Amino acid sequence: MKASTSATPSTSAPPTHSAFPPPSTASLARSSRIAPHSHIKALGLTPEGFATTDGAGFVGQNNAREACGVVVELVKSRKFSGRALLLVGAPGTGKTALALAISHELGAKVPFCPMVGSEVYSTEVKKTEVLAEAFRRAIGLRIKETKEVYEGEVTELTPSEAENPLSGYGKTVSHVIVGLKTVKGTKQLRLDPTIYEAILKEKILVGDVIYIEANTGAVKRVGRSDAYASSYDLESETYVPLPKGDVHKRKELVQDDIMSVMGSLVKSGRTEVTEKLRREVNKVVQSYVDQGVAEVVPGVVFIDEVHMLDIECFTYLNALLESPMAPTVILATNRGNTLVRGTSDIVAPHGVPTDLLDRCLIVKTDGYTRDQVAKVVQLRANIEGLKLAEGVIDKLASEGEKSSLRYALQLLTPASILARLAGRDQIEIEDIGEMNELFLDAKTSANLIGPSGDYGP
Repeated sequence: MKASTSATPSTSAPPTHSAFPPPSTASLARSSRIAPHSHIKALGLTPEGFATTDGAGFVGQNNAREACGVVVELVKSRKFSGRALLLVGAPGTGKTALALAISHELGAKVPFCPMVGSEVYSTEVKKTEVLAEAFRRAIGLRIKETKEVYEGEVTELTPSEAENPLSGYGKTVSHVIVGLKTVKGTKQLRLDPTIYEAILKEKILVGDVIYIEANTGAVKRVGRSDAYASSYDLESETYVPLPKGDVHKRKELVQDDIMSVMGSLVKSGRTEVTEKLRREVNKVVQSYVDQGVAEVVPGVVFIDEVHMLDIECFTYLNALLESPMAPTVILATNRGNTLVRGTSDIVAPHGVPTDLLDRCLIVKTDGYTRDQVAKVVQLRANIEGLKLAEGVIDKLASEGEKSSLRYALQLLTPASILARLAGRDQIEIEDIGEMNELFLDAKTSANLIGPSGDYGP
């Protein structure tokens, strides 16, 4: 039975609320990659250390950015051990953004381990163990190893067969002849059949650039020689230049283990690591360092909402900061004078005991002006690919000044949905007005609470 092929004529009327067309796959993939701090690339400082007006995704916070720039230089010069950086300020003033910018400034090869203060409370693992695990994950190990290798472009690949000694039938590969070429010369190698198996596994052909480790026989394909490069605009092949020097050489290989110094010994899981195992790992790492084959790379631990830690955790943090392998510690809080968690009578600035505060360099973040809110809104609209009609920026800037920057930014995407429902490709002022009718900001919601504590009409 055939299905009917008749169809009603389509109309060009704009879609209603109940018939909103789904976004395309491309737009879904794009939106899923946009995070709250996608626009932050670095601290936005000049080579002299001064903050640019609007640099690397940052708007405002000039004093805080310059202070964090000094901390970055201290970390790079290995002179920040035993101390911590404390970022204080009202909610939505860029404390997390500053921590992420510091991680970008330090580079992708420096471990960055963010966590929230409330993460330490678990029924399976002790609070101090969670902190210790975060500190260990933030210690990287850069392994430098000098290996004897044969490197070059493959000019010949000939397996040699012989009678199978275990059977009278068939033949087996007895050895393989491999020709390698560099800028300086060529060399022919007679290799073991097990290396031929590795060559087949790597799918190596004549014209590929490879290197073979002399000690282990490991084979690595670097890429295709650029002599075979074609004129296509897009290709799946990676072309590399012909290696320099001799075919047989000593090569220094550097490998960054940014997971942790315990990554190869401890599986991830909510289980405690014994102090004995930590000491054994420290011995192994120290032996690598003493031999000159490894270098310890201190990373960054970022603890947001640090006031959620209790007095036991703060005491343990003091001990961790004094460790010879302590990473850089960045703390953030939005509290003023508040009770230290786990105590009944200790009120301290930012909810942090004074003995730990004494170890911290404290950086304050400021609130945003109306002009700065407008710039941040425009920046986020560009990142999310949203078009704004005339006057929308001013409207959102006034909302941000009246309530908060976060509220103004939160209105962007819902307003774009209303605009698309109405058949428009840009956000109009009436879309922002409708958002204010649908949603409340934190201050308006708090004002609706009556004297009795009940939520008003």
